[in-house]
Amino acid sequence: MPDYQTILDEIRDEVQPLLTRGAVANYIPRLADVPREKFGMAVVTLDGQLFQTGDATEGFSVQSISKVYTLTLALQSIGDRLWQRVGREPSGNAFNSLVQLELENGLPRNPFINAGALVVADVVLATRDDPRARLLDTIRRCSANPILHDDPQVALSEKAHGFRNAALANFIRSFGNLENAIDEVLDFYFYQCSLVMSCVDLARGFLFLANQGRCPWSGDTVLSPDQAKRINALMLTCGTYDAAGDFAYHVGIPGKSGVGGGIVGVIPNRLAVAAWSPGLNAKGNSLAGSEALERFTSKTGLSIF
Repeated sequence: MPDYQTILDEIRDEVQPLLTRGAVANYIPRLADVPREKFGMAVVTLDGQLFQTGDATEGFSVQSISKVYTLTLALQSIGDRLWQRVGREPSGNAFNSLVQLELENGLPRNPFINAGALVVADVVLATRDDPRARLLDTIRRCSANPILHDDPQVALSEKAHGFRNAALANFIRSFGNLENAIDEVLDFYFYQCSLVMSCVDLARGFLFLANQGRCPWSGDTVLSPDQAKRINALMLTCGTYDAAGDFAYHVGIPGKSGVGGGIVGVIPNRLAVAAWSPGLNAKGNSLAGSEALERFTSKTGLSIF
């Protein structure tokens, strides 16, 4: 087994020059206050071993990483019927683009761009139980952290400045692809993006995708092996927006990013790895975090290829 701790510490030191080069997501005012110098990284193996470095236990806003969990809930609820309302192809455009919706009649290209996540949120809202409680309980159980929570100030900040997401929701509704009230869909979407997790939480919380859909901590089956495979495939091809090809080329594992600076990756049957650095590159992915994951797969020799 690779010496994960030594490798993580090496990566932490090597990416230090990159920490001030990215730009924080200042279009969400609450995120603009996060110091760019922060960096954390964590690895959790299938047998439960934890390795961490830097600010790996500090919570941050997961933002779009939460889309993996709402996709999980939607697949639990309606299975493959979801794909009648959202596609499975890379977008090639920015995560908040409206362009493709016009051309493709309100059918979002994939569940990880904002338009697709709004449709997924609409599906989750249609379930009978409390969707927020269901989402939070799922994440708490997957991450083995019973005190995970949201940050209401982040949700309020996003709602106050979420004009483009509101435009997306209205546009999708005009094609009949949203069933719930637009405000309800947007509020749930802003809630999921405001959830607070650390690198340790994320590495633990994504391990079910490295374990054929089964949570190692509880033994609970979160998804079928086939569904877990499908989500991993979508993370590889769509998880880092219009940089997915570059991420697959350099890092070589399924991954999901968020504009809070987090990126989490999965190596099936081995481990989950998460990195956090608030400074973003031009595509909206963590600059140092992307580099850290590339170095991790290079130093360990582990990827899906």
